[in-house]
Formats: sequence, C-alpha cells, structure tokens
Amino acid sequence: MVTSEFQRARRPEHKEQRREAILAAARRLATRDGVRAVSLGDIAAEVGVHKSALLRYFETREEIYLRLTAECWAEWAGALRAELPAAESAPAAVAAVITRTLVERPLFCDLLTHAPLSLERHVSMESVRAYKVGAIERVNEISGLLGDALPGLGVDGGRKAVTAVTAFAATLWQVSHPPETLAAFYAEEPEFGHSVLDFAARLEELTAAVLAGLVQG
Repeated sequence: MVTSEFQRARRPEHKEQRREAILAAARRLATRDGVRAVSLGDIAAEVGVHKSALLRYFETREEIYLRLTAECWAEWAGALRAELPAAESAPAAVAAVITRTLVERPLFCDLLTHAPLSLERHVSMESVRAYKVGAIERVNEISGLLGDALPGLGVDGGRKAVTAVTAFAATLWQVSHPPETLAAFYAEEPEFGHSVLDFAARLEELTAAVLAGLVQG
C-alpha cells in the first residue's frame, strides 16, 4: 500500500514518480484483464489509494490509458527501428517483423481499439493534443522506416501501411481474444468457433498482402 506517502507528494519529481506508479498499475491490470475491464477504482486499488488521489495526477481513467497508448506507440517504433534494417527487402519479410513486434505488445493491440472509440473522447483538449502530436510523430517515423525497408513503398506508402496494419491489429486482437461469455459460447457451439482466428497468422497474412499491393501500385 502506498496511501499517505502517495497522497503527500509535493515535489515535481515525486509527483512524476506517482504518475509512473499509476501508469504501471494500469498497464499491469489491462495486460492481465483487458483494457475494457479495468476501472479507475481497480487502478486505485492496485496502487493502494482512494480514487480521489488518482485524480490529482490524471483527469480521467481514459487519460491514463491514452498516456499508455502513446508509450506503446513509442515502444513499437523503437522495436521496428531496431529490427527492420536487418530484414530482407521483401513484403513477406517486413510483414513478419511487423507482426512479431505487435504480437509482443498485446496491450498495444488492445489499446488500438479503445483509443479512437473511447479514450480520445473523454479527455481534455490539452490531453488529446499531447497524445495526437506524439502519436503522429511515431506514425511518421514508422512510415519512414517501412519506406526504407521496402524499395518502392516510400513514406506515403509507409503511412498507408501503418493505417492498414494498426486497423488489422485492433480488429483481429478483439476477435481472437473474445470475452468470457463469448468464449464459453464457442466452447459449447464449436461450429461457431471459426471466428476465433489465429491472431499472428492472420495479421501477418494481411500485412504482407497490403505491403505487396502498395509496392506494386
């Protein structure tokens, strides 16, 4: 429990430590239970404080997860920056790197769904501006990395690829990780279970197809 020491933070560095503790708790819970299932009260309990204490550092639950989405964009860009230069200059090889780095970031795949649907809609203008500026910087960086990795793709093609791939990842992650009730339904009615697809295999297949099409186009 952090409780009183947490609440008495006054110095800027201590306040930043508290914010990081909140973000770490929110990350743990969402990774374990899924973003949709985590409430502000859950995060407060994980940190060891009352909800009102959290609101001294973040305006809403959505701001917490929007901050984590921004962190995930930066982490994904870093992974691609490290791995793409060594990849073969072919759509299939680049798709394999993209897929692997997304599979390694399940929270990011989950957040890609929630960011536009709810997280961006329940924060202040200041918060959404900070998120958008950072996310667009990462999209531009990744677009350039993809353009460098695949001759003929270019930055514009890279940007289109990022849009398609993140849309695929957001949708396929939710479909391949059904909630408990739906999973139980599929277990009882296996003929409907075909919709619970292999996330990595389908994402790589679609990503390779998009990259090939953009290069040829």
